[in-house]
Amino acid sequence: MPDAQARLLERLLAGEQAAFVELVQAYQGAMRAVAYAIVGSRHADEAVQDAWLAVVRALPGFQGRSSLKTWLLSITANAAKTRYRHNRREVLLDDLPGPHGSVDAQRFGRDGHWLAGPSAWHEDSPEALLSQDELRQCLEHTLLSLSQLQRSVLVLRERQGLELEQICNLLDLSLSNVRVLLHRARLKVFATLEHFEETGQC
Repeated sequence: MPDAQARLLERLLAGEQAAFVELVQAYQGAMRAVAYAIVGSRHADEAVQDAWLAVVRALPGFQGRSSLKTWLLSITANAAKTRYRHNRREVLLDDLPGPHGSVDAQRFGRDGHWLAGPSAWHEDSPEALLSQDELRQCLEHTLLSLSQLQRSVLVLRERQGLELEQICNLLDLSLSNVRVLLHRARLKVFATLEHFEETGQC
């Protein structure tokens, strides 16, 4: 068990409130992404609350065989699945299009990144800074336009850094489905970036 994780666990077991605050701040986003993928936005917060209650009960038995993050996300997935009453989800591969449709998939490598990306802009002028803020808003809008599973897979992979196999296990999806969902989500995000760079608009 890494030293930082061991120290945090020790503080948690001692009942230190600040340690619980740190834990929530560090992992709430990832836990919500897992719950969202399983039960949807309407019940995600309830599933996360169920998960935190389960975490508090199970914490004394945590033996550090996995990272705290993996353990927390597994508990969240189980709580969400229980709330969903074990109904199996069907992955819809024909997802709704993003705000700009899609772009030619041949322009991207197998990892989902550009083969030849648009030129980056690294300016510090007020106009450039304003553009960056507008771009952030465009990207958030695109994220919200993704299907539930696309968004969750993208967040878990890109923001939380989970491996594809971990995402498969948490969401009960096949590796091929996770790859399809991730690839389509990345294409829509890249389409937004490309459109913004070409037009300056969302």
